[in-house]
Amino acid sequence: MHILLISPRSSLKRSVYGLLLAGLLVSLAACDGTDSNRTLNSDTAVKPANAGWPHYRNDLLGSGFSEAQQITPENVHRLKPAWVFKTGAVKKLGDAIANTAFEATPILLPQQAGGHLAVCTPYNDIIALDPKTGEQRWYFEANTNRTGSRPGKCRGVSYWQSSDNLSGENRTGENKVCSERILTATHDRRLLAIDAHSGELCENFGDAGVVTLYADDEGFVPGDLSSSSAPLVANDTIIVGSGVVDFKRAKTPLGTVLAFDAETGEPRWRFQTVAHENSAAEVKASWPDNASEVSGSANAWAPLSADVENDLVFVPTGAPSPDFYGGLRPGNNLNANSVIALRISTGEVVWRYQFVHHDLWDYDTPAMPLLTDIEQGGQSVPALIQVTKQGFVFVLNRLTGEPIYRVNEVAVSQAAVVGEKPSATQPVPEVMPALMDTDIDESDAWGLTPWDEGHCRREINNLYSDGLFTPLQLNQFTALMPGSLGGANWGGAVLWKDKNLMVLNVNTAMFAARLVANTQYSADPSVDSGGVSTVEKKSKTEHVPKSGQTMRINMSGTPYTIENKALMSPLGIPCIKPPWGKLMAIDTQTGDVRWESPLGSVHEMGPVTLPFHVNWGTPNLGGAIITEGGLVFIGATMDRQFRAYDALTGEQLWTHDLPADGVASPMTYSIDGKQYVVISAGGHHMYNRPMSDSIVAFALEE
Repeated sequence: MHILLISPRSSLKRSVYGLLLAGLLVSLAACDGTDSNRTLNSDTAVKPANAGWPHYRNDLLGSGFSEAQQITPENVHRLKPAWVFKTGAVKKLGDAIANTAFEATPILLPQQAGGHLAVCTPYNDIIALDPKTGEQRWYFEANTNRTGSRPGKCRGVSYWQSSDNLSGENRTGENKVCSERILTATHDRRLLAIDAHSGELCENFGDAGVVTLYADDEGFVPGDLSSSSAPLVANDTIIVGSGVVDFKRAKTPLGTVLAFDAETGEPRWRFQTVAHENSAAEVKASWPDNASEVSGSANAWAPLSADVENDLVFVPTGAPSPDFYGGLRPGNNLNANSVIALRISTGEVVWRYQFVHHDLWDYDTPAMPLLTDIEQGGQSVPALIQVTKQGFVFVLNRLTGEPIYRVNEVAVSQAAVVGEKPSATQPVPEVMPALMDTDIDESDAWGLTPWDEGHCRREINNLYSDGLFTPLQLNQFTALMPGSLGGANWGGAVLWKDKNLMVLNVNTAMFAARLVANTQYSADPSVDSGGVSTVEKKSKTEHVPKSGQTMRINMSGTPYTIENKALMSPLGIPCIKPPWGKLMAIDTQTGDVRWESPLGSVHEMGPVTLPFHVNWGTPNLGGAIITEGGLVFIGATMDRQFRAYDALTGEQLWTHDLPADGVASPMTYSIDGKQYVVISAGGHHMYNRPMSDSIVAFALEE
């Protein structure tokens, strides 16, 4: 469930509201902005050695950190576009581009694999670019099945090289064919291996370069079961999660994690999250006996991370289905809403930790687990840090799953509809701070005028709320703070380990939702009794309220339909005080918040575009990176801006217009002493924002 900001429809309203907004905000603009042209002496800027970006988040630990340091707080004001590349998706897809999300982070291949930048389009075409010029070297057509209403998205690709590979000049012999390859998991559930040099399918992998990622018993429907995250490649093993539409019906495809031999494509192991006959006893006890017949999902759609030395892959999992009513799936539903440590070599469960019991709020574990070390009692403890949609930060021992920082089981609301049995408690961590204030009442109402503030106060006052984990009520709207957008989302957190500095972007806007009787209810959970009911059908798989309307989703196979909405003022802005999105830095050793900064300007959120920036934060999707040069780079916002912040102070130092919103995590690399920063600018498809297929690279002006 995601936030939409209302734009009044009539031209008269647009004019009146535009004048009102401009008049009220203009006096704030002068004191709100930051100095984007800082002019400190940059003559001593470091000329780094070549720094690459070989994985989705640069390493399998999920750090999002680069040693590149040519670009610094002192010279970032000189950052200018170096090149722009358009993938061609806008022309190729036409109006269908509105049902995609260009969220890809490129990777930089090593020189022996051609030294390309490799990036995927929303439907998994792969493009190899010259990293210095942005010129296309080759284009691979994936021929992905685009049917189904789920938006096409590919957040990244992965790279594998044979342990006995030769350099590109000496690739001869049958055993050297495709010894350097790019891997993608497609929207229509195929695993493809492409020769990094030629851009052609690897004939010696799977079935002529293709491995099917679903079994006949999964009831595969294109778009209903998909992939969006890059495969994880570790110890010559490819590990792939799955993405499932988990809110339209009770019985859905089961969440699975699959592993394959990286050289041959042969299956190695398969892990299923929902309880079945071979599950551990504690998992079986947390689901009904017929779990796979009445529920499903608990899918691993977010990026995975790995501790290669300890043979561990860490799998963040989502909600069970349907995700807002659990009457048919009593119990804590273990493996859902968790992080699970599996053996890379065998798929054996080493440990599991659940962040939400019996989820009723779509609080998936949305982000790549972040692996680092925490000092305790003079000893270094191997740690896993997981940020969550509900706005918490959990720190676990990554070898055992035990909390490093204490977690309390806190009693939560039991007020629920007939047939529902919420968990009596939910885990709440200590030491690490909550990412946002989740206790909202009418005193938090906010508006530009007494008129719209009064509207928001009445809206909030009419909501039912009994704390963060309040189950949805029948007919009365329940406060959701945060909604299923988060808190944190798939952009996750990045880490400057030497500084014990973790940085992440957070959503802080509010939702409301309720349950109503499903008049098309069927006792058979597999029957689709209507799916989504809304005038804007293109929204249906994202359960996104469009243009201020209440969104209705018939959760087939259950007695209820869900209605949800973003809590907005008549002027089309969130009903609670800003910021409505923020960037924050946390000390991983102490839990102290080192700094917070609003993330995003509202100048394009209202009914008219204002000629100045007002940095009150916007809803955001995408992630950040952090560099040895002392900078945090991030897009993610609803204002077409790409930003750089001082990593140690949180001061915004630089911003630049993009062709569309940069709803992706950026990356950076250095070649011949020149550092580039690259971001995909595709636009927020779910917010009715302009769409694009641009990749923009920045470098220091000569």
